[in-house]
Amino acid sequence: MSRYGLFIGGREVAARTGEAFPSVAPESGDVLGYAARAGLDDVNAAVEAARAAFAAWAGLPPGERERILLRCADAVETAAPRLLELVIDESGSTITKARYEVQYSAAVLRAAAGEARRLYGDTFPNDRPHRLSLVVREPLGVVAVISPFNAPLALLVKMIAFPLAAGNTVVAKPSEETPLVAIALARVLHQAGLPAGVFNVITGYGEECGAPLVKHPDARGVAFTGSTAVGARIAALAAPHMKRLQLELGGKNPLVVLRDVDVTQAAEVAAVGAFYHAGQICMSSARVIVEQPIARSFAEALARKAETLYLGDLRDARTAYGPLIHTRAVQKVHAHVQDARARGATLLCGGSIHHGNTYRPTVLFEPPRAGPAWCEETFGPVVSVVGAADLDEAIALANDSAYGLSAGVLTNDLRRGLTAARRIRAGSVHVGTHSFWSDALAPIGGYGMSGIGRSGGKYSVAHFTELKWMSIELGETPRPF
Repeated sequence: MSRYGLFIGGREVAARTGEAFPSVAPESGDVLGYAARAGLDDVNAAVEAARAAFAAWAGLPPGERERILLRCADAVETAAPRLLELVIDESGSTITKARYEVQYSAAVLRAAAGEARRLYGDTFPNDRPHRLSLVVREPLGVVAVISPFNAPLALLVKMIAFPLAAGNTVVAKPSEETPLVAIALARVLHQAGLPAGVFNVITGYGEECGAPLVKHPDARGVAFTGSTAVGARIAALAAPHMKRLQLELGGKNPLVVLRDVDVTQAAEVAAVGAFYHAGQICMSSARVIVEQPIARSFAEALARKAETLYLGDLRDARTAYGPLIHTRAVQKVHAHVQDARARGATLLCGGSIHHGNTYRPTVLFEPPRAGPAWCEETFGPVVSVVGAADLDEAIALANDSAYGLSAGVLTNDLRRGLTAARRIRAGSVHVGTHSFWSDALAPIGGYGMSGIGRSGGKYSVAHFTELKWMSIELGETPRPF
């Protein structure tokens, strides 16, 4: 059985305690390998390696950082077969999703490489005529990255690439559900020429290595993607040191469907937004709000579409999605469905386990507005459909949430679509499609309990750099004494 170490200072090493933990495939239950179980001493070693590498990495000409990141992108593509298999097995992804993750990861590294040349500064006119004012950007130093299980390669790459491009060094702590992908990535990037200590990976459990990493005084920035509950805990740990935080958290994302759409086509779009990767996507379209009089007919069309989804082998391109990450996730999803049914929701399809940890695509019609199926992040293949009298009520229902990550609007009326997009309180609103979209250069993040800050492109670079004002006296300025 393969054993994976921690990746610290350009070398793979065992945890100081010698302990390891299994990585289990959610589809089969098989142990895929053992990852080192990091503790405080390992965190300290990783942060020290990143701190030691910082000056040299930040001091490289931008073109050299660009060249290294471009080589990393090429290396990810070369390593695609191995990375693909790990993403499928460790996260329960379909082959279609896994291929996308590899391709997207290479594309993100190339986009980040370009950002290395775009750390633009500024000047501004000064009230004192003999003073020249300059504004420059400088990297923070060591950035802690805590990445999720649902897109273990693509999101990890996105979370590290832009801070690296800006001249920061990184210590990453992947989800304990998917540690092997992160170590495999570290091997690939190091072999591509990323200098030792610039990217370090520690694997293990949150309280044992994640919390010490966030609290470490030399970790000046923290990027986290995951649940709102854990994000709040991270924010509390980071606050005493005034760390720079970027938190992409949960969502209960609305898809507003207006009455002018073709119901069948709209249902096809909604199904992708709701059921991609079994709904284990923070931007999934979990709440569908349909303008009357088409709410019931739309819900029935969505249920018909859901019942056609093929749930088979993960390496079969026909398979729509795979398992939930573990049995606890299945239990949570089923509890949300059962609660909604008990409170009067109509179950149009699904509501049961297909096999193993794979849950059938589930459509609920008119669940209670106060129940978890409507209010809480289910993170499973469950979508709730409700009717709205008009556009105003649809927008009000879309905004009736503590979250505000993403949203979609389906309509052929551009004026009504843009009206909805402006009035829905979410970090992203997509007109003509569902709520689940990302882009390497887009500012991904949300309102309310969906997080703090934005990730992607120049927005990540800005977030993980400091602004410094420098002034130069070019003449004599009158002195007060």
